[in-house]
Amino acid sequence: MKKAVLTFVVASLVLATVIFDIITKPSDKNPMDFVFLGITVMIVGFAIFAGFRKAKSESRGEPAEDELSRKVMLKTSSASFYISLYLWLFIMYFSDKLNSEPHVFIASGILGMAVVFACCWLFYNFRGIRNE
Repeated sequence: MKKAVLTFVVASLVLATVIFDIITKPSDKNPMDFVFLGITVMIVGFAIFAGFRKAKSESRGEPAEDELSRKVMLKTSSASFYISLYLWLFIMYFSDKLNSEPHVFIASGILGMAVVFACCWLFYNFRGIRNE
């Protein structure tokens, strides 16, 4: 139960930090701020979903990790790493073309990696893993 509580605490801290950042910023908001907010809310929602699943399985007395969940995480991590490499190449290509601050591209890459990981996890978790 400790891991599930830690997941909720970290998710709420991230969400509170993002909301604090939006409130304290000056009124000149650009559209990318809302894109980053949407992606961050999606990632926090994914963390809360995973926390609820973990808390529910712990309350039923199931083990924290079994063979299937380890294999799903292994497939997810390898696929998301591979896709993230292409994401960073895409970002590097367009960073030369666009005139923007470097921290915007770094933040975009990190948030993109989180979205890629979440999408891969959803794909392998609901589709399942074929026998290889």
